[in-house]
Amino acid sequence: MPSSGAVLGRAHAKLNLVLSVGGPEPADSPKPGFHRIASWIAAIDLYDELLVESLPDDRESSYKISWMGDAIRPSAIDWPIPKDLAVRAHRLLEEHVGRRLPVHMELRKRIPIGAGLGGGSSDAAAMLRAVNELFRLKLTAGEFESCAARLGSDVAFFLDNGEPSRNLPRPALVTGFGDHIERIPFIPASALLVVPPFDCPTAGVYGAYDRLLAGSEQIDASIRHESRPTAEANIALVKLLIRRAIEIGYIEPSLCFNALTAPAIHLEPRLAGIIETVTEFSQMQAHLTGSGSCIFVIGSEGQIAGAGVCLAHALGRAELAGCRLLKTRLI
Repeated sequence: MPSSGAVLGRAHAKLNLVLSVGGPEPADSPKPGFHRIASWIAAIDLYDELLVESLPDDRESSYKISWMGDAIRPSAIDWPIPKDLAVRAHRLLEEHVGRRLPVHMELRKRIPIGAGLGGGSSDAAAMLRAVNELFRLKLTAGEFESCAARLGSDVAFFLDNGEPSRNLPRPALVTGFGDHIERIPFIPASALLVVPPFDCPTAGVYGAYDRLLAGSEQIDASIRHESRPTAEANIALVKLLIRRAIEIGYIEPSLCFNALTAPAIHLEPRLAGIIETVTEFSQMQAHLTGSGSCIFVIGSEGQIAGAGVCLAHALGRAELAGCRLLKTRLI
């Protein structure tokens, strides 16, 4: 029987401060076509809200998805509800325990779709936690990990509770196929998100990445060296950059890089102008998070406040047409 009441949780977005990506796994591997990664990931204080209410056993589950009034880039909710990651997480738990777990879900979104901020994965993790609590399933860490692996590569990162009272995922070095999580010390920082009016589909970006690795497409000379794909996900390099940041106590923008920047630009050429313009006007190196399309700069609270003022004046430029700015911080 479910416990009475409801669970209201926050599903936080994330930034890939560093992302190294390996080539596609060969056809005879357990995960053909998948990519091993090495990424330094941190959650930020941008979040979706997920309300999950338990229902009597004879009721059918219902799901509602909407945008919060302060969402920075609301878009059409035009995907089939059964394919939503939070809904899939609920149905996966029903399959896992072998019985119905009727709920009413209200997902109120702020995190833009297709921005590389991990909104769908975070929603799924929040749903797993909420249903586990409501129905007293007492899932083990191994059961959570198994469910996360079936839902998507970022879900495991968001399942960490950190301090129980805060329910926040701690920063982590994420390797393998996103399933190996090594929690690392928190380093405070502020960030400014630049959210374009378009998204970048993850599958398309990885497809472009594979073509770049195969040499079937040339990398434009204007794309920085850090953006070029690498043959292997370099765990040692990412660990070195994390250790450097821990030693000095802050995150240098020069420590950040993303191997998916070049393929994201191949897929959506407007990103090149956004990255160059944000870097020029903020006087801080701009970076892509995940497979895009969101760009960010990172620094101290004062640096980010200054960058926000400068970029607000630059929003009239053609390269930034339709872009929105959002100040945030690592949590």
